[in-house]
Amino acid sequence: MNRDLTSLDRLHDILVPDPVPWWPVAPGWWWVMGAALLFLFVVQLRAFARWQHNRYRRQALGELAALEASLKDPAHRPAVLLELAVLLKRTALTAYPRGEIASLSGPEWSSFLDRTAVGSRFSQGSGQVLHSAVHDPRTVAALEERTVHDLMREVREWIRHHQPTVTAP
Repeated sequence: MNRDLTSLDRLHDILVPDPVPWWPVAPGWWWVMGAALLFLFVVQLRAFARWQHNRYRRQALGELAALEASLKDPAHRPAVLLELAVLLKRTALTAYPRGEIASLSGPEWSSFLDRTAVGSRFSQGSGQVLHSAVHDPRTVAALEERTVHDLMREVREWIRHHQPTVTAP
């Protein structure tokens, strides 16, 4: 054997330690996993609460779809528009305080609808059509089918996009 310390004969392979197993994890990772699970639980709880809170919207949209289906017969148009006004008022009464909503009619009702949903245009025509349909069913016969469908679209958009006020319990 060569006594020279710098000789290549004295080289040997580097011993690599065994890899660290990933399980069981260090205590810090248990905290991270617990926090992640808690976060997911809170997110799901909030999503469920939001889904429950918007149940009235889903029901109103279902009733609106049924009203649209019954519009195929022009003879039902006055009754459908009356039911549409009732549906809109019921939806608003669910989302807003009764004292603020119940007495509204005419231009005040249309301006309320415009104020509570971005992009709503009830004051500019749709509300007038709805108001005249409720108070004078004879005017409904003169309405064009396109006007009625525009009104339905406007009501659908209001139901989807109005911003209800949060009341303290």
